This record gives sequence, C-alpha cells and structure tokens, in this order.
Amino acid sequence: MDKLHVSIVGGSGYTGSELLRLLVNHPYVEIDQITSRQDDGKNVTEIFPFLPNKIKNKFVHPDNVSFDKSDLIFFATPNGIAMNFAETLVSKGKRIIDLAADFRIKNIQLWEQWYGMKHACPKLVETAVYGLSELKKNEIKNAKIIANPGCYPTAIQLALYPLLNKKIINEQSIIIDAKSGISGAGKKNDDNLLMAEAYDNFNAYSVQGHRHEPEIEENLKEITNSKDIRALFVPHLLPMVRGIYASIYVDLTEDISEKELNSIYSVAYDQSIFVHFMGVNKIPKTKMVRGSNQCRISCFKRHKKLIILSTIDNLVKGAAGQAIQNLNIMFNFQEDAGLNYIPLNP
Repeated sequence: MDKLHVSIVGGSGYTGSELLRLLVNHPYVEIDQITSRQDDGKNVTEIFPFLPNKIKNKFVHPDNVSFDKSDLIFFATPNGIAMNFAETLVSKGKRIIDLAADFRIKNIQLWEQWYGMKHACPKLVETAVYGLSELKKNEIKNAKIIANPGCYPTAIQLALYPLLNKKIINEQSIIIDAKSGISGAGKKNDDNLLMAEAYDNFNAYSVQGHRHEPEIEENLKEITNSKDIRALFVPHLLPMVRGIYASIYVDLTEDISEKELNSIYSVAYDQSIFVHFMGVNKIPKTKMVRGSNQCRISCFKRHKKLIILSTIDNLVKGAAGQAIQNLNIMFNFQEDAGLNYIPLNP
C-alpha cells in the first residue's frame, strides 16, 4: 500500500510538534514537508530532540516550499494563514486540514467580527466541513477542507450533543465554565504564560466574550437541528501544560432518570473509539486523557439541573489528534491509526 504524503505548515509550534509526535508512528502516512520561518534549514530533530531518528526532514521556509508531492496539508498556523493558501491548493487537488479557525464559522460577517480580519476565501468556507470527528463522519469522508474544531469547542460539544439532540435541556440557558492548560495559548511571547506568572495562579479571561462561543453555538445548532442555542462561555487558564476541563450547567426541560441519562450518552457514543461516557456521578480527571485522543464525560443530576463534566487533552483530541482522526476518516484508514496511545500516568 502506497503511503499518504502529508505536509505541515507551521511545524515548530505546539500543535505542529504534536502532529509530528503522532504522525511518525502512523502506519499509512509519510511526512513530506514541514515549514517554519524561524527554524528554516534546521533539522527537525535539532529543534525537537524528543522525536525519533526516523524523521530526517529539515524545516523549510513557507515561501520556498513545494507541496507538489503532498496529498494533504495540515495548517498548524495562527488564524488567517490557511485561507490565503486554500484556493491554490484545492485547485491542485490537495486536501487541507486547518487546525486554526479560518473555516470554522460559516457566517462570514460573524467570523470577521470575532477575528478582526477580512476573510480571503468566503466561497470555500461554504464547502468546508467542520471536523468534529464523532459527529461528522459522512461529511468528513469527502471533504476538501476540514475545519478542525477548537479545543474548548471539542470538549463542550461532545458533552452537550446527546442532550441537545434529544431535546431534553433548555438550549437557551447553557452555562459553560471551562479551563485550559497553558499550551492552549500556543507558543508565543506573552508575560502571562511565563512560569513565574502562571505557576501557582488561576484566572478567568475573555469574560466579556470569547471567539469560541459563536463556533460552539453555530455548530451545535447545525448538528442538532436546533434554532436558537445560547451559551454563556467563560474560559480560565490553569497552571498546567496540557488539558481542557469543562463544567457545563444546563436546565432540564423534563424529568429524567439517571438510567435514562446513561442510556442517552451510551447510545450516542457506544460506537466511538475515543469518547467515553463514564456513567452518571463520576468525576473525569485531566490525567485520564493526558497525551491521548480520548474524551471522558460524566454528568450529575441535581434538582432540575444537570452538571456535565468533560475533559480532553487540548493538544491531542483538541488539536493534532482530532486532525489525524479526520485524516483517517477522509482516506478510509482505521480511525485510530497513529492514535492508539494510552494516557500518560502519572
């Protein structure tokens, strides 16, 4: 079997390095090009000595790269980069998985409002597929462009989908209290991300509104055929490297037993390799998923409310892992190819 040739634009960041960590052991993939502006010409293993010797590539400057031999290109870049390459690559028959936000929101006016730039290829946004792997498999298979979901939206939507789909919660009173490890902010110069600032500290941010909020609302409406989902989302920064933990509060619209809750989630995810409903009244922990492509979910019923808990590794299921899962679906590989990692413990 001929291997699939893939390239990574933005290979020196956290999501880029995580893609490399996972792809080197993928049985059906060969890495073609890896771009980096600051590390142009350097051996990849010089920058990432944790990678095995099987990577012989050097970083290539994005202005000098050729994707002629690539079947698929990952964009592990800041927002606003992939959209400038997309039309040319798609016209050449290349397929794209964008780990940034360029294709996540169909409403272009809303996207431009939240991301503060004009979209370079709005027509391609119409045909791009939002790559929430467990819930969009049929669409992902034939997609030319995959909009890889954000890390927060992945954990949150997987937790909410079964309930919204069954129409048993008030879709206009969803409150989301979510936390992320520092790597979720990417590799950049920011005083707030320094160890001396982040260690032994905990805080909310973007309290007046976060750009993942419209992504969550728009895509949950689409996959559940709901008319007007409203989510109040407040993110927090945890003094840890990896992890997303979402605590979600919703109002029940009908009385439902714990047995029925177990059934709803089990039916939704009983065929899933990576999403695990632990049962009601269980506590997911970030170490249950650290370094893996897994998502752990549980819920508690209190009075007429539900508290839903969901955790993922932001760099794996929240980024590189889900991107590779989408690649596997696109090319009809085993869904867990290159992703069969047990979570790290301790």
